[in-house]
Amino acid sequence: MTTDLLILGLQRLNEALTAATIIVAASMLFYNLLRGIRERVIRTSSVLLGCICATYLASMFVAIAKTPHSAETWLRIRWIGIAFMPAALFHLSDALLATTGLVSRGRRRRVTRILYIYGVIFLLLAAFTDLIVTGLITDPMPMMRAGPLFGLYLIYFGLAAVFAVNNVLRARRRCLTPTTHRRMTYLLLVFLTPAAGIFPFSLLFPNPTQSNSIALWSLLNVGNLGIVIMLAFMAYPLSFFGSNRPDRVIRAELVRFMLRGPVTAIAVLMAILFVPGARFFGLPGVEFMPFIAVGIVLILQWIYTVIIPVIERRLIYNHDQDQARFIREIGERLLTHTDASQLLEATLAAVCDYLRVPSAFIASVGPGGVHLEQSIGGLLPSQDWIASPDFQALGRANGSLKTPVEGLQVYGDILVWQSFWLVLLRSTRKNGDEEAVSPPIGILGLWARSAQPDLEEEEDLVLRALQARAAHVLEGMRLQADLMASFEAVMQETDAVQYGPSALRYGNAGALVEEVVPDSEGESGLSRAFVDLIRDALRDYWGGPRLTARELLSLKVVSQALEQNGGDPVRAIRSVLERAIESLKPEGARSLTAADWTLYNILEMRFIQRRKVRDVAMRLAMAEATFHRKQNIAIEQAARRVWEMEQAA
Repeated sequence: MTTDLLILGLQRLNEALTAATIIVAASMLFYNLLRGIRERVIRTSSVLLGCICATYLASMFVAIAKTPHSAETWLRIRWIGIAFMPAALFHLSDALLATTGLVSRGRRRRVTRILYIYGVIFLLLAAFTDLIVTGLITDPMPMMRAGPLFGLYLIYFGLAAVFAVNNVLRARRRCLTPTTHRRMTYLLLVFLTPAAGIFPFSLLFPNPTQSNSIALWSLLNVGNLGIVIMLAFMAYPLSFFGSNRPDRVIRAELVRFMLRGPVTAIAVLMAILFVPGARFFGLPGVEFMPFIAVGIVLILQWIYTVIIPVIERRLIYNHDQDQARFIREIGERLLTHTDASQLLEATLAAVCDYLRVPSAFIASVGPGGVHLEQSIGGLLPSQDWIASPDFQALGRANGSLKTPVEGLQVYGDILVWQSFWLVLLRSTRKNGDEEAVSPPIGILGLWARSAQPDLEEEEDLVLRALQARAAHVLEGMRLQADLMASFEAVMQETDAVQYGPSALRYGNAGALVEEVVPDSEGESGLSRAFVDLIRDALRDYWGGPRLTARELLSLKVVSQALEQNGGDPVRAIRSVLERAIESLKPEGARSLTAADWTLYNILEMRFIQRRKVRDVAMRLAMAEATFHRKQNIAIEQAARRVWEMEQAA
């Protein structure tokens, strides 16, 4: 009786560990697909993980099979992973060795192809003949006996494993930095774990009986537990291949992914497997299982919210706490264009509500003139009114307004023009000359409720407070635009380093040759400075000082576009950039995978639709490093089209 209970417990544990292995392997596979499979190490490790998933999924179906025939079918299907695992193992070792700069001259490549051919042969023999596996056994577990040619598979498995480990040892010796040497050591320690986890050890028991079933189940469980742990351990060093971001970013991303993905899924799985067999308050556990599963998810998410910052502080950002904290706070404190628009809208709503006026607007004053930022109500100034020379002249009005624009009436700080009261918004920052009046950075316009301002004292105080609030927002937008310009310059300089070839981490300096971009004028006279000018304009396409740079405004093609866009420089430059992007659009239906659509898709999705780099890279199914290289090419082509338009003008 005790033996039966022990065997039953080992069977349930085997089911749980099998499912956990599938979860971890599938999670790592999805993680690889998320990063892109163009990197060779990621691609080969994905093949290995696919072998694990196929083998363990078939094992799960064996456990739930109702008939001996279906059990035997799934046992043979398991060989999809078992047959190809040695080839995938050697393939991964070859990719690791090539990453260090020792690229195959043809011999390792031929060996890899031969091993995959052997994998196909062993799969066909195991699936359709009794030469590799034969004779289904249902007691003490569904399993097959070794066939007459199983020894050949052992030779194939052993030789591939030995040479694969030798390749990893060679790669480890070629890693000269302590960090890469340590990571390759981690890989070496767990390298054979996937192969050992799916190896058909049951075939080594020629006569399984109830007497040795405990040993068999124990061996399977130890192997499954080991592969779960080692797969999670292997995910760490593999995550650094194919990614050119800083190590701290990779580690933080991996921690969040593993906790919120595999760990949560395994915890819910344990509840599904073991709670129904328990009893709570005298009631069967199956009644509580949905609530417990949901509770586990919610509690774990709360725990992750608490412990992830602690883990990052202790294990990831332990040497540069201040810089890491500052970098995280930047994203929380900076205002997007939408955030600023919402703040301005709330300010205008407060103005209209308190002063009992139906409409109001705020316009910013910049190098490109006066630009409408936000408005509220139905009685609004037209675009022609905003673009008129008289209104644009307000942006150049001096502090005392001794020479006001023609048609304006001045009542203290309030200007009356047509149907609006206008208030100039000035910078709130202190400068060296305390008495000097700073030039206006914006204009607050209110629908005039009377011919002359008739504000009461309390209304005047409220208007001044809201005026200062609007000025703060505009000043913040201007400062942030300058800050983002500095960030863009820094990012542009670090792109070549951070998004350079990942193989450089492992001593493969030859990969740098592919990254060199000549900084000289081409045959068409297109200079690097002009490309950078267009790059900056695209990055500020939806707002920013570089969109209206003096060099762009001096272009003949922009001057022509000004006439077609009512004299608005922002709209004129946008129209030129849009024409350049549209000229790269191929004919026919749009495709996200066709090569001839790549440049247009990157420019349109990245700058016109304002999508994030990672979102665009995922939609176009490319790694971020590849995306940045393609984006540079796309921007250069757009700049070339603008240059051609300029020559034609």
